[in-house]
Amino acid sequence: MAAHRKPRQSPLGGPAVRTAATLALASAATATLFEGSGHADPRLTTAQVKAKVDRLYQEAEVATEKYNGAKEQADASRAAFDRLRDEAARRTERLNTARDGLGAMATAQYRSGGLDPAVQLALTSDPDEYLERAALAAKAGDRQAAAVTAVRRELGALRQLRGEAAGKLTTLRGHEEELRRQKAAVLGKLEAARTLLARLTAEERARYDAAVAARDSGRTADGTRATGGTGGGTGTASATFATDGSAAARADRSSGGERGPVTAPNTRAAEAISFARAQLGKPYVWGATGPSAYDCSGLTQAAWRAAGVSLPRTTYTQINAGQRVSRSQLAPGDLIFFYSGISHVGLYIGGGQMIHAPRPGAPVRVAPIDEMPFAGATRVG
Repeated sequence: MAAHRKPRQSPLGGPAVRTAATLALASAATATLFEGSGHADPRLTTAQVKAKVDRLYQEAEVATEKYNGAKEQADASRAAFDRLRDEAARRTERLNTARDGLGAMATAQYRSGGLDPAVQLALTSDPDEYLERAALAAKAGDRQAAAVTAVRRELGALRQLRGEAAGKLTTLRGHEEELRRQKAAVLGKLEAARTLLARLTAEERARYDAAVAARDSGRTADGTRATGGTGGGTGTASATFATDGSAAARADRSSGGERGPVTAPNTRAAEAISFARAQLGKPYVWGATGPSAYDCSGLTQAAWRAAGVSLPRTTYTQINAGQRVSRSQLAPGDLIFFYSGISHVGLYIGGGQMIHAPRPGAPVRVAPIDEMPFAGATRVG
């Protein structure tokens, strides 16, 4: 009689395992719930949004100046490559001409039979005619040798030009890649700033705009005069920008935008300031050099160009374009630079004021130089 045994339970089944699985699922769900709530984006205050937007715009301006530098280098590399390519085309044309001439000589020799001179002398009844023909042949040989030398010279020059052009093309592609990286960085920062501002309610946006307009005029939100921003904290939170033309206009009027011409130390400085004043109200566009829009270094470059002075494109090259001056020695027409990375520049007009292109959303305007951390100044012209 067969023995009856209790069947063994599978290690993957049974009430105990089912209970453990249920508890595990419950724990996972609870963990997911808490994890989701822990990573939820907290509601930022208006002041926090403003601080973040200020930082994003400052980072975008740093990337903008790097973009400007990369573009300047790319333009120079492209111009050099184009010159080499044009020279190579001219050399190729000269090479083809020399080859054609050499080919014509070879054809003429073939048609004349290319007889040995001794044979020609033996077959010639008139020695004087032979000597004349020999002299002409010698001249033709000299011309042929010169043609061969010309072909060799053009071939060598062409090889060298093509090598240089290949190197310039590699450099150009590197600069273009850097342009793409910096453009992506700028657009990413600007989009992040727009996203933060879009989260504000109408009431929060009104408070935000009021704080920005007050800061742009050099005053605090309660209307008292600001103490200035030479330190990192004040400067970081006070880089100029506005959200509409009316706010910008109020900031210009309260900060001296309607004052008369200032006394410049020389004619060129006066011309640079006059040009900059004529740009007041035009929009900030990153990478722009005028005439309808500017970024900060594009404005100062255009202003001094109008005065007959050529400045480099970026803030970190413009600061080395003239004589360094201290803050206490500032004179109208001087370039004033801000932030430790030398990422912003304005044109000093006297009385603690400057004309500058602040950032996206803020048109060219007059503003106090104390609204950003001072990094240095340069006198040009």
